[in-house]
Amino acid sequence: MESAATYERTRARVEHYFDRTATRTWERLTSDAPVSGIRATVRAGRDRMRAVMLAQLPDDLSGARILDAGCGTGAMAVELAARGADVTAIDISPALIDIARRRCPADLQSRITFEAGDMLSPDLGAFDYALGMDSMIYYGADDIASALGRLAPRLAQSFIFTLAPRTPLLMAMWRAGQLFPRADRSPTMVPHNVRGIQRAMRKAEVPGSLRAIERVNSGFYISSALEFRP
Repeated sequence: MESAATYERTRARVEHYFDRTATRTWERLTSDAPVSGIRATVRAGRDRMRAVMLAQLPDDLSGARILDAGCGTGAMAVELAARGADVTAIDISPALIDIARRRCPADLQSRITFEAGDMLSPDLGAFDYALGMDSMIYYGADDIASALGRLAPRLAQSFIFTLAPRTPLLMAMWRAGQLFPRADRSPTMVPHNVRGIQRAMRKAEVPGSLRAIERVNSGFYISSALEFRP
């Protein structure tokens, strides 16, 4: 299938970026180490977005099984585990998974399973909730719809994820290419709106509903949170 092929190609580019090109950049960005003004806006935006996504879930997650899809250095997984959830935290980058394991507090390690691999793998099993912060932003609408369709049968409640919104300001920023220096710039993000993803879902006959939650604007970080319910 063409959608599966494009997903695999994009995933390979993203893996190369995070595991070979920008590991140190993202390790620093997701820490409390000093960063440049531009990266400080990205850090603040990501912190705000993580809070928005977590606010969609119950405060008490005892007994819930949650997928942190594209967990990066593990901040989301740690907060979920602190609420009582059993978390499968997966990322395409083994290097980022190593950082996440090192950062995980000792008292939460038994609640989090860190894995390097594909966030859509059926081998991961079923979940009550899934979260994907900035892990879907590099994919086209058909690939996103396909991903939602693959997750739907294994999801009891909802998938909270982010996409880059289609706005003139963000498009101009991408053209300028100023988010990171050229040597460690991320793969190209694909802008979307809810209606475009909904059209792709109908085309692929993906069951469920999709709604916008909130947009976060923080300097060079602009992202929209969405909720998919199968």
